[in-house]
Amino acid sequence: MGGEFSLIAKYFSPAAPEGFLGVGDDCAMLPLRPGRQWVTSTDLLLQGRHFAADANPQHLGHKALAVNISDLAAMGARPEACLLGLALPKLDENWLQAFSKGFLQYAAQTGCALVGGDTTRSNGGIQISVTVLGTVPAGQALRRNAAQAGDDIWVSGHLGGAHLAWQLSAGAWPEWHARLPEVQAALEQPMPPWQLAQDLIQWAHAGLDISDGLLQDLSHVLQASACGAQLQYAQLPKHPALAGLPAGIQYECVLAGGEVYQLCFMAPRAHRDAIAALGVQQGVPLARVGEITAQSSLLVLDEDGSPIRLPKGGYDHFSSETP
Repeated sequence: MGGEFSLIAKYFSPAAPEGFLGVGDDCAMLPLRPGRQWVTSTDLLLQGRHFAADANPQHLGHKALAVNISDLAAMGARPEACLLGLALPKLDENWLQAFSKGFLQYAAQTGCALVGGDTTRSNGGIQISVTVLGTVPAGQALRRNAAQAGDDIWVSGHLGGAHLAWQLSAGAWPEWHARLPEVQAALEQPMPPWQLAQDLIQWAHAGLDISDGLLQDLSHVLQASACGAQLQYAQLPKHPALAGLPAGIQYECVLAGGEVYQLCFMAPRAHRDAIAALGVQQGVPLARVGEITAQSSLLVLDEDGSPIRLPKGGYDHFSSETP
């Protein structure tokens, strides 16, 4: 097989949208429409840390972009373009074909054009770096520091499935291993609600995506906004595969489990009906799960109104444990 440039030409050279200069020059060029701002984010995925050596490459291509699209959704941004960096220990045609297929299919679905990047040889495992660029109407991006006391707290999608899949894949909770097929897609092929997010900016005060666990991620909003929260555990949208599992496992998966890539956002009560209707219209499950409070504490209440003893926080990228 040829070298770096033939690899890029064969697998990663889709046509750029009109007005863009994409793969092939030293830099990409992107137009910016009047009245909008750029929003950008970068994520790094490492073999052995974020994915296994035998991970399905097509699913990995999808996920590598999806985790970044989720960051754009957290800000209410529209995906515009992305850059891909790949470090590979060897050139594997079958792997590249499947990876590029998953990546480019999801790029087409989200309107996030691949416009550049880099490839090189790694001394170890596979390393994947993706940078996404999106746009929002000027001054309207969802921020972490704008939650207000009295706001409803909403969560999209379902919680806990990806964490359950990760633990079962790692050999934990072997008595429940038969449930792995029910939750594998939640881990390997996340579907962040990027279209919903763009419509939420007209109603929501603040938001973020759930990547490191609901409690850990929500605490970032509370700290930035100098407020607290009360969550109703019974109202949290739990993955159906969690039904019947011991309470301790459910609490860990739902409250501390990462890799969710769904939205947690805060909006005034006056917009409850409009937000619920938007979820139905777009086919995105939305659950109103609690309220922002003036007191700087985070409580999760059971059905009797008693505080639940919270599990250890979410994913730490510098801990000795994988998520």
